[in-house]
Order: sequence, then C-alpha cells, then structure tokens
Amino acid sequence: MQNVYLAIVLAPLVGAIIAGLFGRFITRSVAHWVTILGVAVSTVLSFWVFKHHVMDGAPAYNEAVYTWLVSDGVRFEVGFLVDNLTAMMMAVVTFVSLMVHVYTIGYMHDDPGYKRFFSYISLFTFSMLMLVMANNFFQLFFGWEAVGLVSYLLIGFWYTRPTAIHANLKAFLVNRVGDFGFLLGIAAVLMYFNSVDYADVFAAAPSMAGLTIEVIPGVEWQVMTLIALLLFVGAMGKSAQVPLHVWLPDSMEGPTPISALIHAATMVTAGIFMVARMSPIYELSEVALAVVLIIGAITAFFMGLLGLVQHDIKRVVAYSTLSQLGYMTAALGASAYAAGVFHLMTHAFFKALLFLAAGSVIIAMHHEQDMRRMGGLKRYMPITWATMLVGSLALIGFPGFAGFFSKDAIIEAVHYSSIPGAGLAYWALLAGVFITALYTFRMFFLVFHGQERMDHHTREHLHECPSVVTVPLIALAVPSVVIGGIYVGPMLFGDFFADAIHVLPGHDTLAELGHHYHGVWSFVVHGLQGPAVWLALLGVASAWYLYMQRPDLPARIAERLRPLHAVLEHKYGFDEFNQAAFGGGARGLGRLLWKVGDVRLIDGLLVNGVARSVGWMAGRFRHVQSGFLYHYAFAMMLGLLGLFILFVL
Repeated sequence: MQNVYLAIVLAPLVGAIIAGLFGRFITRSVAHWVTILGVAVSTVLSFWVFKHHVMDGAPAYNEAVYTWLVSDGVRFEVGFLVDNLTAMMMAVVTFVSLMVHVYTIGYMHDDPGYKRFFSYISLFTFSMLMLVMANNFFQLFFGWEAVGLVSYLLIGFWYTRPTAIHANLKAFLVNRVGDFGFLLGIAAVLMYFNSVDYADVFAAAPSMAGLTIEVIPGVEWQVMTLIALLLFVGAMGKSAQVPLHVWLPDSMEGPTPISALIHAATMVTAGIFMVARMSPIYELSEVALAVVLIIGAITAFFMGLLGLVQHDIKRVVAYSTLSQLGYMTAALGASAYAAGVFHLMTHAFFKALLFLAAGSVIIAMHHEQDMRRMGGLKRYMPITWATMLVGSLALIGFPGFAGFFSKDAIIEAVHYSSIPGAGLAYWALLAGVFITALYTFRMFFLVFHGQERMDHHTREHLHECPSVVTVPLIALAVPSVVIGGIYVGPMLFGDFFADAIHVLPGHDTLAELGHHYHGVWSFVVHGLQGPAVWLALLGVASAWYLYMQRPDLPARIAERLRPLHAVLEHKYGFDEFNQAAFGGGARGLGRLLWKVGDVRLIDGLLVNGVARSVGWMAGRFRHVQSGFLYHYAFAMMLGLLGLFILFVL
C-alpha cells in the first residue's frame, strides 16, 4: 500500500515539475496533459483507497516512509496516516482538483502564463495531499506552509496587476499571523509530549488533561487548552475565521480556477480538517471548544451579511465560502466533528461548481464580473444556468440536495450542544440560512434572469462556453445533488469516522440526533418540520421579489438603512483597522527605528561618528608635522625633559 500512497502524492508533483521547470522546452498541450494525467492518476488511486478503507473496511494505515531527522530521541519523519477521514479528503481533493485542471484548459486558453499556472495548481494538489495524509505534526506543518506558499503564487498569478500583488501579500501576511500561533502549538506539543507523532500524542493526551501552565505569572492555564487554542489560531488563518478572514475575499484577484480550488478543496479546508484530526486534544478542553464554536458562529452570520452588498459575482461566492466555513467551524466547536467534515465534503463539490459556473459567466461576458451589467443569461447559457441553479440550491440547503443534509445536521447539532455559547451560535446559524438564500438567489436572478443589462457588443457575442468548461460543471453538479443523501447516514450516525474522530460521551450531540434518524427520507421530512428549510425558502422568495418584481426596492432600502449599508460596504472596518493598527503602525514603527536606530545610532554615531572623530583627531595632530627642524628639536627637548622629571624626580 505504501507504493500506492506514494504514487498518489508524487504524481501531481511530477506533473508540476515537468510543466514548471521544463516549460520552455514543452508545448502548452504537453504542459496541461502531463499535469492532468498526474492528478488523474491520484484521483483514480484515491478512489481505490476510498473503496479499500471505507467500503471494504480495511484497517487504518499508519507507517513512516522516511526519517528526516532524529534529535534528542525525537523522530521527524515523513509518513502516512490513511483512515476513513483521510481517504474521504483524498478523494475530494483529487476529484475537485482534476475538474479544475480540465476546466483551466478553457479558462486560461489565451493566457501567456498557461504552463506556469498548470504547474502551480498541480503543486497545490501535491501540498494538500501531503497535509491530509500526514501522520505527524512535522509533515502537517510542511503541507500547511506549502499550501500557503502556492496560494501566494496563485493569488498573485497576474503579477502585473497592483491589486493582485496587494492581495497575495495580504494573504501571505495574515496567514503568517495564524501560522505563528500554529507553530507555537506544535512547539508546545513537542515540549510536553516529546513527540510529534499523532498516535503518540493522542495516546498520551488524556494523562495531560489536568496539567497546567502559567502563561501569565499568577494565571494558570490548562496545557491542553493552550495547545488547542494555539492550533486553532492557525486554523483561523487558513480557514479564514474572524478576525483572520480578511485575506480570503481578496484572493479573487487570482484566476477563477484557483479561486475554486482554494475555496472548495484545498487551503481553506485545511483548518477544518486539522481541528477534526485533533479531536482527541480538543475534547479535553471545553474552553477551546467554546471559543471555536463562538468564532464559527460569528463568522457564519456576519460574513454572510457582507454577501448582500457585493456586486462582483466572484466576491459573492467568496463571502459565501467565509460563511460556510463558519458553519463547519461551529460544528467542530459543538463536538460534531463528523457534521463539520461532512459539510466540508458536500461544500467542496457545490462551491467548486459555483465558482466554475461564475467563471463560465465571466468568460462569456468577456471578463466582466459586475452583476449589474449582466442579466438574462439563461437563454444564452442554458448549461451554465442549470448547473449554477444546482449549486445554488445545494448551498442554501434545499431539501434533497447535498448541502441540505450537512447544514441541517450542523444546526441541529449546535442546538443540542451543551458547550457554552451554543444557544447564541444556534440563532446565528439559523439567521445565516435566510441570509445565505437571499444573497445566493440575488446573484442567480441578477445574472440569469430579468433585464439584459450588458452592452450591445457583449450581447451579440454571448454563447455557451465550450465543453471543456461545461463538462466539469456537469461532473460537479452530480455529487452536489446526490452525495449528501448517500453518506448522511454512515458519516453522521454510523461508524464512518469511528477510528478517526474521538468524541467524549458528554459532548456527542450527533449520537443524540442519531436516535431520531430513520433514513434519508425521514431526515428530509424532519427538515421540513424545522425552521431552516422555511427560512431558506423565505430567502429565495425575498430575493425574487426584491430583484425580479421590485428592482427599485433594494436601492431604497439601502438609502433608508444608509449607516448599516455603509458598515457592510466597508466590511465592518477590518481593512481600515488593520491598515491603521498594523499597516500604518508597523510602517510608523519602522520609520522610527530607521531614524533613531539606523540614521542616528548606527550611521550617525557608530559609522559616521567614528569617521568624524578620527578626522577631527587627525586634523589636530597633523599640525605637529610642520616640516621645520627646530620644531622637531624642540619637541625632542620637551620629551627628554619629561622623561627626566618622571624618572629622577
């Protein structure tokens, strides 16, 4: 099996190396075929691994492949832990990545960086696979930083645009803040467990439950709480939770295929996966779980509101990602790890579908992204319309679609949870259902229905995108409909994650929900009896009325609620605050250190000061060298007189 796992990881890497390092020697078609073939090999083998572990019930694989370093008895290794959780992540990552690779042929067809882009997205897939397959914190951190590096390269792919450079630098810096906490958490694990291997740490974690540490003198913290919170800071950066969410909307500056890959299957899901993998640690700290739950609920509600005022089609979908990541995080905080990961899986398919469908619209509109200049595209782009409708229904949790099962399970799990803050989180998530439906179908109606608002030239050339674009849309639409109903029972209420996720009996809200689960149809019927479905339908109806029947009303409402609208347009002031407190503050501190430290101390005192002192002394002493013999004779006489006085008197 080790050779199979190595092939899954290395196949995309080989494709990335060929397309990247040898791009000047190969054609564009070779570049895309070699990377697509590498990811296709990974996809086929990942599905085989999924069958082997999930369907055939093979035990988890946990072995080291290579020992990189042994220091003071601690082994730093490259190894694989493949259980049901890993197998599911591998299948999702590789399949979505394969669809993005195929789609990229059409989307990036005329781009001069074609071969470089394929190299980057294939390298992105390799990095994410290394992360999810890791069996130790050392390899986890490698994959963690690798996806961060490649995302920096991809967000700033069009590096001639100042906005792209600003966006990738913003993503890089914000993630460094999160990664600083993440690295401290790994350091604390190494300090207290003397190992970075998952199995060793998880086995020893219960014995550390009562251990405390004084982070601030006189204030004791539980070690497990500290470790869990530090690791979660890393997850907040990668999975864009408030307040480290500010980089994700700006990642739209990259090409649409990478937006789909980042938001659906790779980088932003890394934090969710990591917390689920670390469930044996998080279960030992109710404080950490409460923090995770509240942060997730805040992100789900407040980031959803921002989607209501966006006009860029990609940014609407981006804020949707922020909100849905909040749902996943809230599920983790409620100890419903399986529900969070289940939503991660369903979300990967329909969010990739929404992004790629948005990209299809952008292609047809000659790279116009403002929804106010669209409308009536249904008759020009029927396949894109149908697939976008499927993705939208899945996103809002329409009964029977994939998102319905996972989102409804999260809301119910939080409702049953006894973790502090669960009551507030429940109402925030419930309100988020209405908001999600409102901004999703606002986008759908503005783009595909109503009056055609594009210019005459664009209208004349509107047509459906080629099959290389539409086939991935159809392929992603299928799981967006059926995957939820297939796996809701095994993943949420069965033993799918039995060996991968650990939940204490007192926190097991999904077990409580499982008592009422009697099959997929009963789940749908139960959902129809709850408020979430009706709030979603109310959101759709509101969007239809506001943007189809009374398109004058949104502007009047915005005018009436101008202060609130201004707050939403300025994204709650996070960017301004960061610019003032960290951007301007850091630059001000830098200028102060430059003037005081560099100019005055180093240059003024040490470098120029020493030079000026030597010059001053040389200027004084050079008068002694007059060139007159009697001056030297007089000096010698004074010297002899001085020696006489010193030794005789």
